Amino acid sequence: MPPGREIILVVEDEPAIADTLVYALQTEGFAPIWKSSGRDALAELERTPVALVVLDVGLPDGSGFDVCRTLRARHAVPVIFLTARSGEIDRIVGLELGADDYVAKPFSPRELTARVRAVLRRTHGASSAASSPAATAGVWQHDVPRCRIGYRGSALELTRNEYRLLAALLAQPGRVFSREQLMEAAWDDPGAALDRTVDAHVKSVRAKLRSAAPEADPIVTHRGLGYSLREET
Repeated sequence: MPPGREIILVVEDEPAIADTLVYALQTEGFAPIWKSSGRDALAELERTPVALVVLDVGLPDGSGFDVCRTLRARHAVPVIFLTARSGEIDRIVGLELGADDYVAKPFSPRELTARVRAVLRRTHGASSAASSPAATAGVWQHDVPRCRIGYRGSALELTRNEYRLLAALLAQPGRVFSREQLMEAAWDDPGAALDRTVDAHVKSVRAKLRSAAPEADPIVTHRGLGYSLREET
């Protein structure tokens, strides 16, 4: 693998589409690896430091959604879904699984590589950002370089979008964020996210926080406005 190049795992069963993606990514300076099945992709992730996954929803050995569920349980790598489906239900499922973006076929290779760069910029920006004072408060532990958040001594197993959403709230405790502001903070393509997608992610984060501290409820709902994080010490 060429040194210094970020590795992009392309999971696509149609050779013509895969060839186009691989060529476009190589032209943009990435080091793409192509796998045609979910099983082979998951095996590759165990042995290769992949920077991002471009994941087709329709694979010969199962749904890309199922692959994403398995992947999310083991890795924090960003995911862009690639699919012939463009319906609202598919977008909601993909985003709620923690996908970072969603591109429908037919697509422009230039657009896809631009989205790859946008997701990686956001990922690298989150990793290099300085931790806020609230992130090191007693009840919260925020390891910014590793994109990990702990609550009351327990590490939280968060999807990428759950992490980004909670990190935005954690950066400014007490501030009320609208759903639109949380979309901007947690999704690379906020236009693809819906109000109920944000609500679903907040519900999921709350469940994980309750697992860490059953009596606590640090996320406050402001009806008609949005959400905030309780100021705790």
